[in-house]
Amino acid sequence: MTTAAIITAAGRGLRAGGAMPKQWQLLGGLAVAAHAVAAFEGMLRVLVVHPEDRALVESLGLDVLIVDGGASRSASVRNALEALAGRGIAHVLIHDGARPLVSGAVIASVIGALDQADGAAPALAVTDALWRGAAGLVVGTVPREGLFRAQTPQGFRFEAILAAHRAHPGEAADDVAVARSYGLDVVIVEGCEDNLKLTYPGDFARAEAILKGRQMDLRVGNGFDVHGFCDGDGVWLCGVKLPHGRALLGHSDADVGMHALTDSIYGALAEGDIGRHFPPTDPQWKGAASKIFLAHAMRLARAKGFALANCDVTLICEKPKVGPHAEAMRAALAAIMEVAVERISVKATTSERLGFTGREEGIAAMATCALVRA
Repeated sequence: MTTAAIITAAGRGLRAGGAMPKQWQLLGGLAVAAHAVAAFEGMLRVLVVHPEDRALVESLGLDVLIVDGGASRSASVRNALEALAGRGIAHVLIHDGARPLVSGAVIASVIGALDQADGAAPALAVTDALWRGAAGLVVGTVPREGLFRAQTPQGFRFEAILAAHRAHPGEAADDVAVARSYGLDVVIVEGCEDNLKLTYPGDFARAEAILKGRQMDLRVGNGFDVHGFCDGDGVWLCGVKLPHGRALLGHSDADVGMHALTDSIYGALAEGDIGRHFPPTDPQWKGAASKIFLAHAMRLARAKGFALANCDVTLICEKPKVGPHAEAMRAALAAIMEVAVERISVKATTSERLGFTGREEGIAAMATCALVRA
């Protein structure tokens, strides 16, 4: 299922001060909006910018589709949605480019909620007392029960939010308001205090402190798998079927490379192996495509707040020859894992005619992955 991300960065952001709009000011050495873009790596990303900022944005070298913004935020989002129409997008996340510290866990929660709802958005319950004020005096109080502080990304089923924006007559506070005016239900998921919106100069100092205070949480896992040959006309390796005089024997499709990679992710998360999550004794997994297992491992990683730093798969066999197909394998794995292909390595070696792989009785694979807390 294809998910795209829209990052809105067409505003002027004057309240934040500085010589340029806040989304292009530096935070931890990167433009604020560049941090927001990076949070959605692996998705098709649309960056909505003011026409006057296009040259500046292009100079940043971000892997995004750049779309000119409109006269209002709603118009900017509509422009981005229209740019995505016809691309087979199932879900879309709409995020404020001035929120540079959104976590992978928040993003995963929004995406997960879209399985059951037309829309989902992160928010934090209001815990402080609320006053009404006038002329510097407290003139009343407001009950805080049932009140939430809205955050982004706000996620939607693509066709539903596209129709809602096309039908909406004018500006709205956010995309949840557009969705609700069209009759769509929006589920609230748990937000995060670090997912702050940079609005005033002091917000930059707070964001810098959060960045400096984050300690890198790096998890490394490895996986190993073996499958013997059986009668057949080809083997599945890392999501690509290679012509061969035999097939690989297994309960699923026996994609030995993808199995090793999946186990490396589970290992990094201390979540066991494929057999724990998809028992071979369960008939529903007989003949299953291994991409189901790999996609599940990546969803679990994101749900726990981790992103893939890189992975490396080594296939051990005499035949078939892997080299001519390695790039196709990298692309297939990247699509399943929803990450950039640059983070994936696939290579092969022989065992110099030694052992069961040397005797061409089967194929072995080993994989290593590194996960970092998003």
